[in-house]
Amino acid sequence: MATAIALYNTPKDPGAFDDYYASRHVPLAKTLPGLRSYDVSTGPVMTPAGPAPYHLVAVLKFDTMGDLQASLASPVGVAVVHDLANFATGGVSVLLFDDKPV
Repeated sequence: MATAIALYNTPKDPGAFDDYYASRHVPLAKTLPGLRSYDVSTGPVMTPAGPAPYHLVAVLKFDTMGDLQASLASPVGVAVVHDLANFATGGVSVLLFDDKPV
């Protein structure tokens, strides 16, 4: 499997972020070619030491890294990436990696 994790920093207006994310970004991202699953955090994002600087964490799974990269390069993938500027006012870090069960 291959995973994309989006770590969304706390936005300027959390309510506006949540509304846009749920009504616009999620429906768009769910049309990514090859997407196998899409999970998001609920409630506060924590570390063992306490609150994390993230408002929301999204985890997207694909069969292979090639599938993930092809998905991001597709017209939908380009639209998803460009859409970040519309709501991720606190910034976002995106991590891509292969994974395996251990």
